[in-house]
Amino acid sequence: MITYSIIQKSQLEGGLRLDAEYYQPEYLDLEEKLNSLQTKTIEEISKSVVSFGAYSLTSHIEWQESGVPYVNVGDIHDGYIDLDNVKYISEKVDEILKKSRVNNGQVLLTMAGTIGNAAVAHNLPKRVNANQAIAKITPLDNTPYYLAAFLNSKYGLLQTQREIVSSVQANIFLGPIKKFRVPIFNQEITNEIANKYKIFLNELENSKHLYSQAENLLLEELGLRDFKVKDELSYIVNLSEIKSAHRADAEYFQPIYKNLESRIKNFEYKRLDEIFSIRRGDFINPDYYVERAKRGYIRIKELPVKGDINSDAITYIDDNFPGRNLDILQEGDFVFAGIGATLGKTARISKELEGFFYSNNTVRFRLKNDWKYKVDIRYSQAVLQSMICQLQFEQRQAQTAQAKIADEELKTVLIPILPKPIQQKIADLVQKSHEARKKAKQLLEQAKYKVEQLIESKK
Repeated sequence: MITYSIIQKSQLEGGLRLDAEYYQPEYLDLEEKLNSLQTKTIEEISKSVVSFGAYSLTSHIEWQESGVPYVNVGDIHDGYIDLDNVKYISEKVDEILKKSRVNNGQVLLTMAGTIGNAAVAHNLPKRVNANQAIAKITPLDNTPYYLAAFLNSKYGLLQTQREIVSSVQANIFLGPIKKFRVPIFNQEITNEIANKYKIFLNELENSKHLYSQAENLLLEELGLRDFKVKDELSYIVNLSEIKSAHRADAEYFQPIYKNLESRIKNFEYKRLDEIFSIRRGDFINPDYYVERAKRGYIRIKELPVKGDINSDAITYIDDNFPGRNLDILQEGDFVFAGIGATLGKTARISKELEGFFYSNNTVRFRLKNDWKYKVDIRYSQAVLQSMICQLQFEQRQAQTAQAKIADEELKTVLIPILPKPIQQKIADLVQKSHEARKKAKQLLEQAKYKVEQLIESKK
């Protein structure tokens, strides 16, 4: 059904916007709701609203293994900043880009790529820098948590969506962001929303802490807590090893990989293909992508470095998609990134993701029937996401223009099988981490819902 709205010439705001999309019924309804409330613009409630537009200075950036975290748009999610996969710059480059530094207490809003994600800079390291496609809002008083909750709510996102400009790449500009209207409620209500948001962030940190405990216990049981990852400048490889591996690239024979393998072999272990069945995913044409539907399509970008999948970012497929014969995911499966810079990322499939498709750049691992009672799924998650497997994935990747790993190489990855009581301890910590993350998400939804409820009650 075609939707339309009729507006008066006087509503065209001085002719600044004449495109029909700007006057869609949902945006006019948004205006009506905000007009019934006391509001202030972001500019009015902020000390500053800035980004860093000096694109030429970004030519100084050289990525490092460690240093000053450099937050990109993809590191900002629905309500939080994730530094697990962040890139790093030197302190020298950070000084050159000092205008784009991030301070705790600011609200970061993505302006390109995934537009409209807002998060409070909360308990970040002392020095953090950020991409020029991120707006940094510094509130006048203690309002960042309430502001972030509002911007992530339905009525904050509608304002963002309305101002998106599509050219080569869709984006929004600082001018419209400064004019976003924020409902002003009494301090008690504002504090209630802000407190839910703060507890949400604390629960996320608790989730990460619990997962770190699980991984540390795993490494400790395998005698790998002291394992150092470093490249050696020279080493000797026998010709027989090259023939056996069918590889002649020097990186494959780094001593660190042989050292890790020998330590794993001190315990019971199996090859990955002995425990899991392996299947490549399928390509689905983007023409079938929709905003929301019954079935999702998990791609590389949704896979985590640690913990659970980022379900907020999943792409959905039209319910009328004809590819019903494609393989679908089951609870307890794992989806693995088999290509690109994210190669090695692995996600466990939860009950709510069952029945989803997975992309051709990913690989599905499914526990074989005769191993379901020998290997705990959550223990497997900790192993696959730990350096135990990540280093093996790194070793086996092909050194081409884009990193990738062949199925035959993937099958040879070694999986340590610890005694069941130890597996259970590790699995329990992973489960508690998952529960804390689930609780965190519920708290964020409650904070957003409270904002929406207050706005709608004033209609």
